[in-house]
Amino acid sequence: MNLQKIDIISDILLESKNFSIEEKEEYISHFLRKKINKPIISVGSGTCGTIAGAGDTYKEIEKYLKERHIDGKIQKTGCIGICSIEPIVEVQLPGRNRLFLKNITADKVMNVFDDIFHFNIPKEYVLGQIYDETHTEWPNVVDILEIPFFKLQNRIVLKNCGLINIFDINEYIVHGGYKAFVKVINNYTSEEVCEIIEESGLRGRSGGGYPTGKKWKSALFNSASQKYLICNAEESDPGAFMDRAIIEGDPHRLIEGMAIAAYSIGASKAYIYIRAEYEMAIKIIEWAIKEAKEKGLLGQNILNSGFSLEINIQRCPGAFVCGEETALISSIEGKRGMPETKPPYPVQKGLFNKPTLINNVETLATVPDIIKNGPAWFSSIGTITSKGTKIFALSGKIANTSLIEVNMGTTLRQVVYNIAGGILDEQPFKALILGGPIGHCITEKELDTPIGFDELKKAGVSMGSGGIIVLDKNNCIIDTLRYFMDFMQHQSCGKCIPCREGTKRMYEILTNLTRRPQSNIENAPIERLKSVMQLEPLADVMRITSLCGLGQSAANPILSALSKFRSDFEEHLYERYCSAAICKELRTYYIVPENCTGCALCVRKCPTNAIVGTKKMIYYIIEDLCIGCGDCVSSCKFNAILRK
Repeated sequence: MNLQKIDIISDILLESKNFSIEEKEEYISHFLRKKINKPIISVGSGTCGTIAGAGDTYKEIEKYLKERHIDGKIQKTGCIGICSIEPIVEVQLPGRNRLFLKNITADKVMNVFDDIFHFNIPKEYVLGQIYDETHTEWPNVVDILEIPFFKLQNRIVLKNCGLINIFDINEYIVHGGYKAFVKVINNYTSEEVCEIIEESGLRGRSGGGYPTGKKWKSALFNSASQKYLICNAEESDPGAFMDRAIIEGDPHRLIEGMAIAAYSIGASKAYIYIRAEYEMAIKIIEWAIKEAKEKGLLGQNILNSGFSLEINIQRCPGAFVCGEETALISSIEGKRGMPETKPPYPVQKGLFNKPTLINNVETLATVPDIIKNGPAWFSSIGTITSKGTKIFALSGKIANTSLIEVNMGTTLRQVVYNIAGGILDEQPFKALILGGPIGHCITEKELDTPIGFDELKKAGVSMGSGGIIVLDKNNCIIDTLRYFMDFMQHQSCGKCIPCREGTKRMYEILTNLTRRPQSNIENAPIERLKSVMQLEPLADVMRITSLCGLGQSAANPILSALSKFRSDFEEHLYERYCSAAICKELRTYYIVPENCTGCALCVRKCPTNAIVGTKKMIYYIIEDLCIGCGDCVSSCKFNAILRK
């Protein structure tokens, strides 16, 4: 180790310990995993890992170590990114490379660890190893960085996630943590920090892509005596979990980014506005704030710099509309979270009528590396107008449900097929929804579009916050849109009529398309046709007249689907048919006479008495009574009931 690198950061780490230089080196080497004297076992304990059973795995490993009288350290990390193979467990034995294991549920702990501690490799559970020239490698185990999932990423914000102890600030510090913050408060004025961020080309990662440095300057040059910083962690998009994963995997990175942002605008108070359902993330960030205070990195007169900062946690009630800046501010003030007209913008008049800077988690978490490596480094990554990297949460019919970070300019096709492993079960691709319930539908032909704010905009698409939902041929576009619109109508604050009534009407139209028309209603087919024709003009009215982005963007998925998947609308409208067989009321079944044995199993299962006939004779289905539940199909042992 280069002893010159043991600087003020190591002094913060070591606090008042009277270590010699050699002792300092050994102490830091322990946290860097260069030299350990007992096994260290890390369990991925983010939300995805916990749902997969990581809590039980952790307890079982504790029990195993105790029963085997093994002096080992067990700790919790965040998600390393591949959520679909959780629980992920990392094992490092003294003198050996760090070894990552997948799908380690509690029932597998004993056998797997018996193998590991006898230096045998449980091949079916091995994910990879981290190579280190000072350690002995595990034979025939791939370097984890050579796995396509990791190889094609550029993990800057996510580089510590899944690798460091989330409840130990020391691990963050020895990996370069808080170095950028110390550099800022010791060497730069607030204006110089804003200049660095502006020069880097960083744009807000919440979807709009507004230049971050420009936004910071607007807050800085306001002469108010009190200013506020708010980290927007109100992440309520279906399919989005980027902010949560960053907080759960590397909480001090967010705190450091917030500290730098607060210093740059002259704010002494900051809030993390986070949805109340993120109980684990809240627990982790509260612990991290406590640790930072104990190290003197938060609080009054930080490191004798004259700069003070207090960070508070504000729980969000879980309303989608509270992600909008003015609604968020109202919520923190104790009011109902409802959007207000702009201007004035929050940087002019925000929280408690004071200038307020609002950035999301990913934006703030990007800042420390820009300060450490310089604006030129960051601006060299990505495209001409979209610099750096972008984090995406991939879900739906994808082989690897995952959290990834890629350079701007990477294509969506590379994300889906090269990084995430393609479509689940190798089914044909149907669509990709980028940006959640206010995003856009993307076809297979559009997958070669490079990721970037302006690049996607040219293709008529917005990036949104970074949620990607992949659909295959077994998904119904209409049913998916209906789910989104149901979500939007419930999330509308109801303040403005276009959004309140428009989302409700759109949901009704889509719901009617997924249901069988009632034959007793006069002119029902004409009314269905008229209602579908209303979708586009209704969307235009909402886009132009709604108060905030929720109403203005609510129709985005529908409009993009109308232009790209018109045949799906037509089959539901004219043929009353759902080719994906998702819309139950549009399913129609018939009995193949030559296969029917008259066993009557289907008759007993039918909830509407739609199947008639005589036992041991051929049965028939009355279509007008059939609700398309499919219970008859699952009960038939002779493949006699088929869908039309």
